[in-house]
Amino acid sequence: MSRATLAARVAVITAGLACALQVASDNRARATTRASTQPAEPARAANSPSADARMEWWRKARLGMFIHWGLYAIPAGEWNGRTDYGEWIRNNARIPIDEYDRFRNRFSPTRFDPAAWVRLARQAGMKYIVITTKHHDGFCLFDSKETDFDVMATPFARDILRALALACAKEGIRICWYYSIMDWHHPDYLPRRDWENRSAEGADFERYVQYMKGQLRELLGNYGRVGVMWFDGQWEGTWNDERGKDLYAYVRSLQPDIIVNNRVGRGSSQVGAAQARDAVGDFETPEQEIPAAGVPGRDWETCMTMNDNWGYNRADENFKAGGDLIRKLVDVVSKGGNFLLNVGPTAEGEFPPESVDRLRAIGRWMGVNGESIYATQAGPFSALRWGRATQKPLPRGLTRLYLHVFDWPRGGTLIVGGILNEPGSAYLLADRARTPLAVTRKEDALRIQLPATPPDPIDSVVVLDVVGKPDVTIAPAVAADTDVFVDDLEVTVRSNRENVQVRYTTDGSDPKPASPVAVGTVHIADTTTIRARAFRGARPVSPVSAATFTKVAPRPAERPGQVERGLRFDYLEGDFNRLPDFDAVAPTRTGMVDGFDLGPRLRETRFAFRFRGFISVPRYGGYRFFVRSDDGSRLWIGDQLVVENDGLHSSREESGVIALAAGLHPITVAMFEQSGGFELRVSYAGAALARQAVPAEALFRPR
Repeated sequence: MSRATLAARVAVITAGLACALQVASDNRARATTRASTQPAEPARAANSPSADARMEWWRKARLGMFIHWGLYAIPAGEWNGRTDYGEWIRNNARIPIDEYDRFRNRFSPTRFDPAAWVRLARQAGMKYIVITTKHHDGFCLFDSKETDFDVMATPFARDILRALALACAKEGIRICWYYSIMDWHHPDYLPRRDWENRSAEGADFERYVQYMKGQLRELLGNYGRVGVMWFDGQWEGTWNDERGKDLYAYVRSLQPDIIVNNRVGRGSSQVGAAQARDAVGDFETPEQEIPAAGVPGRDWETCMTMNDNWGYNRADENFKAGGDLIRKLVDVVSKGGNFLLNVGPTAEGEFPPESVDRLRAIGRWMGVNGESIYATQAGPFSALRWGRATQKPLPRGLTRLYLHVFDWPRGGTLIVGGILNEPGSAYLLADRARTPLAVTRKEDALRIQLPATPPDPIDSVVVLDVVGKPDVTIAPAVAADTDVFVDDLEVTVRSNRENVQVRYTTDGSDPKPASPVAVGTVHIADTTTIRARAFRGARPVSPVSAATFTKVAPRPAERPGQVERGLRFDYLEGDFNRLPDFDAVAPTRTGMVDGFDLGPRLRETRFAFRFRGFISVPRYGGYRFFVRSDDGSRLWIGDQLVVENDGLHSSREESGVIALAAGLHPITVAMFEQSGGFELRVSYAGAALARQAVPAEALFRPR
């Protein structure tokens, strides 16, 4: 396609979007009121695109820009002498609603240049932009007839989303919307903040849901095609998966090919693979972290700040280095994910200079190495000492491996261990001449001869073509639901590799060509170490994997005397980075609750709970306990720490196993919340008990 033809097509597309946006704007202008109305449910599309078809562009994009912008940019993180606030400032600084609303009269970002924003995103190699249409404070960056708490009621009085959508259309960037389910401003949203004096009398959460749907109809009907609907703020008790499923269906009825993240349901920012399979939404959203193994079986996207805050904070200078962000991008993509990197614009409408510098650094690297990121898949290796790898299939049965070398080999030889494919050509991606690099084999390793110095000290990419799908000598997986058991246990021994037989032993020796073949599961009745290895005929083609499963006597039940339903709790307030020592500090309050209930808290942040009592289990066996929390948590049975989930983090689940006899066992669960959303969920499974939240009927306290 010629440049002239391309330019003409872009002009037509842009003009079409502009026309659609103008018509929508004119329709809104003719509205006589801005009162809340219940939207009619639109007809569902007859031919809904498949998940793979909807996800295709997103899977190819790999890199996007997150933008957190709103009234919170005006105080810039500072309130009453403290300078560590961000987009949660209204909640965390406990600003009364009338006082916070005054920021609306000061919102006048005269330096807002949507074309410059989008151009910088494109130059950084980003393929989509997700912007906060409405954050938790309820303020809207668009012209909404559902509320007057929006940008049109500010001195700026300009629809920011319309301007940004037009700029994205011109630059070929997908525009995407963030939308908060939680709303601290709307009179019908529940629950209220505990520290507020606003009465909840007359509030109707169902009416709030209709308000949300009305705004989503605006967002998905007035701005052209939207790539992603990115929900957040879903963790409070008024929301659940059923509401999430309904909202997911509603959004896709408006734009059938849209992608929706998992936070439309009760799902959290960090989920394990088992829970992700049942999640509402199209992709998972780990926040501020990169899962060690990605999220197997699910699409996922890590969202991350450049410094310590999502919204603009003038005092926050703790920016990650550009090279660190590049390596984080590569790490994410090497595990099959997308990277959504945040910028918090100033109240004047500019990107902070530190953010601009880092975007330009990423852009320089992507300009040379973008081929190794876009439309690639997770690398085939479980671990590489010198860096990461991505891959993509080529015609004629070849696979292209992109070897991201973080640590340049001193001797000039890059050793790619554990790959059995026949090598093809190799060259440095930064070398436009594609000068061939010598490749030799030594046993199951390929050795690539490199220049003495790397083209890029952050990440130099070596392109290596191999014949066929990658055949990597990854050890078989040996796993069971638990590594301790009381009677017998079924252990799964398997490999995802093609044309291999997995052989195993239970006597401590390494598997040999004559060892038994693992077919499905291996049954054991005593403490056993299972060792497994992949073979092709008599030839071993993987390392040996091993796992030990221990038969134990269950912890005996206790007889605590007279008990009654419920738990005792201790509640503390303070600034915690880890769980406090509850025995060393006088509690702020104590009391009784039916279950693991955070309702007795006196504030939304900077608090900790300890729950103590007994749990009744129905029969003896191995039990797995799960604790999901935001921030840290732990669970003990008696004196044994079973679940370790401590530290500052977003919503995250950890689990642990213990063997228990039928009856009552002492249980202690502790958690703390420093900032952001709080959460605590305790579940268990085992001994023929399906996974479930620990019911109140199973919890007791001494009389």
